[in-house]
Formats: sequence, C-alpha cells, structure tokens
Amino acid sequence: MMTERLVVIGGDAAGMSAASQARRMRKADDLEIIVFEQSGYVSYSACGEPYFVGGWVEDFSDLQVRTPEQFQAKGIDARIHHQVTSIDLDGRRVAVRNPNGEETVAYDQLLYATGATAIRPPIQGMDLDGVYMLRTLDDAARLRSLVTSGVERAVVVGGGYIGLEIAEAFEHLGIHTTVVTMMPTVLERTLDPDMAELVSDHMRSMGIHVETGFKVECIAGAGGIVAGVGCDDRSFPADLVVLALGSRPQIELAKEAGIPLGPTGAVAVDDHQRTEIEGVWSAGDCAEALHRISGEPVNLHLGTVANKAGRVAGINLGGGDATFPGVLGTAITKVGDLEISSTGLTELQALEIGIEAVAASINSTTSAHYWPGSSPMTVKAIAERGTARLLGAQIVGGPGAGKRIDIFATAMWSELPADELAWTDLSYSPPFSGVWDPVHIAARKAGEKALN
Repeated sequence: MMTERLVVIGGDAAGMSAASQARRMRKADDLEIIVFEQSGYVSYSACGEPYFVGGWVEDFSDLQVRTPEQFQAKGIDARIHHQVTSIDLDGRRVAVRNPNGEETVAYDQLLYATGATAIRPPIQGMDLDGVYMLRTLDDAARLRSLVTSGVERAVVVGGGYIGLEIAEAFEHLGIHTTVVTMMPTVLERTLDPDMAELVSDHMRSMGIHVETGFKVECIAGAGGIVAGVGCDDRSFPADLVVLALGSRPQIELAKEAGIPLGPTGAVAVDDHQRTEIEGVWSAGDCAEALHRISGEPVNLHLGTVANKAGRVAGINLGGGDATFPGVLGTAITKVGDLEISSTGLTELQALEIGIEAVAASINSTTSAHYWPGSSPMTVKAIAERGTARLLGAQIVGGPGAGKRIDIFATAMWSELPADELAWTDLSYSPPFSGVWDPVHIAARKAGEKALN
C-alpha cells in the first residue's frame, strides 16, 4: 500500500491541531505528515503575547506549547522557516522557500491553515523606528525588550482586544499610555456602545487615555524615530507606537491558486472543513465558519475556533467523520481588574441583519452585595422579539464577572430561550453571587421584553 502524504501550510493552532489528530488516527507508514511554517515557531500562544510584554509571563518559552522536535518525535515533520510560495492544484504540489533554497513538494491531501496577518494600513510614518505590531512571538520579544529599556510614552492605535490588552501591559509597566481608535467606541465589533463606554470609563480611571473617533493618517517622527501619532494640531506624543488595528485572513496563496473564497473574503469550507477543491482542506483564522445565530458565514480570529476547526479537519483527514457545528464568537478579556466578555450578536448586529431584537441590561454585583470585595457588574442580554430566542449577551464587571458569559453561550448553543434560562438551577453562595445570579435576572428581563 502506498503511503499518502498530507501537507499542512501553517504550523500554529489549526494546522498543528489537525496534524496531531490525523497522526493519532493514522500511522506514519499510512500517512506522511509535513508541516511548513514560515516563522521560527510552531504551536504557540499568540493570546499570551500581551501578558509576556507586560511581565506577567516571565519565561518566553512558556508561550511555546510544543517545539518542532516534539512534533518530530510524534511522527510529524514540522519544518520552521519554510515558506510556501505557490500551490499547484492540478499538479498537487507546493513550491517552498527554505533556508537552503527552493523545493517542490507533492501532496495527496493539503490543509491550508495560514492563519491571519495584522492589518497594516497605508499610514505615513509606518516605517519609523519605534512603530511596531504585535502578531508573532518575535514581535512580542521585541516589544518586551523595548518596554524594559526606558520607554515613557506609548500610543496604541486600535481599540480591539489586542489594543486593550497591550495598553494594559504598558500601564502595568508604568508607561503613560494612550489608546486611539477611529471607531466611536472601543471593542466596537463585540460590545454595544452602552457596554463599551463602561470599558472606556474604567480605562480612563486607570490612567489610560482613550481617544475615540480619531483616524490616524500620519505618524510623526524626528530623525527617523517615532515622535507621536498625528501630524496636525491634534496629536499624541509617543516614544513607542503599537498598531493593533485587527487582523485579516491570510488568503493570498489560496486566491492565487484558485481555491474559492467565501463572502467574508476567507476560504470557503463546508462543515467538514473541505474546500470545493478535491483533496484541499482549510481551517483556522484563514477559513470561514457558520454563525449559529445569524446562519451566515463569518471569519473569526479566535484560538478556540482555530483549534476546534483544526481538530475536525484532522479527524476527517485521519479517516473519521466529524462536522464543525458552528460558532457563537464567545470571547473574554480584561483591562486591569475589569473583565469583559461577549457571545453571539450585539443588539446592533441583530438589527442590522433584520432580526427584531430586544435587550435588557441590569446592574448587579459579582457576589452578594454585603460580601467583602464584591464588585459591580453589568449584564446585557439580547433576545428575539416574539420567541425569546437568545441572540447574544455581554458582561462588563469586576473579578468573577466575565466567565459568566459561558452560561449564556451554553444556553444559546442548546437553543435555550431567555425565559427558560431565567429558571435554570445555578449555584448560589454569598461569596459567589446573590440568590438570583445576574445571569438569571438579565435573562428574565430580556425574556419578558421579548414575549410582552
């Protein structure tokens, strides 16, 4: 029997999850697995990078989940510093640039798992010394070295998760930090404006300056070194600028090869992670997934989604039969002691796609109001008018608030309506919640608004 060859393009969450799962199911004499990764690392925690920059994670190696050598020992040929430059779908081969030159490698099955790349807008001054992005482990190492060597003022351009997390890291190190975003609020894609304003207020209370509605068109410099953001009367001085404007799917290779893209601009896949090309699969930040609430394809850049989609691809490549059940976009972060989480659609997103949505927001506490250290929290639940179907939820509050979003996510996953979630048997003890958990109360109020 001939040995089949699987080539994986991309060696992080989705790619290595798929490779590992396929190897568990098929031995090396049945399936050869080669992974090409253009960076110097495989299987690393990009989500941990801001916390390494801020000093909470001290050892750089802790961000590396597994090394190429560890994968080699399991029968997976993981090759770092190998960049795939083209894909020949008809010839079933890829061209690869490696440290020693060029090579062509044939495949029987191909997994396209290139991930996402940081958005790099055409802003004047982008090439000044002191302007950085945070996407790879190398980026994190460079920033860590800089912030421990005398940076006094930093500007973070972008108000998404990475922008807020790196701003928190700088503030933790005593660096005067400004966050600027062209959006009307921070976390504009995951929180409604009323909830996002709570986050901005907390950041300002920490000493982080937040400037919304500011479009960066120029980064100022002096002698080739960054001096600030903005080149007119409205500008913000800085020794260090971090661009955190989000990410986009890395699809150039797929597009050039003729692998079909979906409406989001990412690689189109079915529920088995197959593309329309026979023998070509895709998973992770470069691929689409189905949103369980809207029913529409989305492109989410979340480690949870990438790992699960990679596992599905790996099971199928290994001869099994797995389907990817979709996503809700559940996410969580923190700034200082404020926890921020969301799942599903925002109220605005639901209305934009034609769902008649109602929302209920409640102010409560993370534990019984009399418990020492109890912190304020705000919960927003969004439901469909007439059915009370849960569409989404958002939580902003002190320690112990954020992970409550998982209750909403579980209810939504199981299609439990708001009025039924209000009666679920959740645990109670004064150090953890009131006798009615804030989730209960927000769900009840949303259900009442939806059904009345």
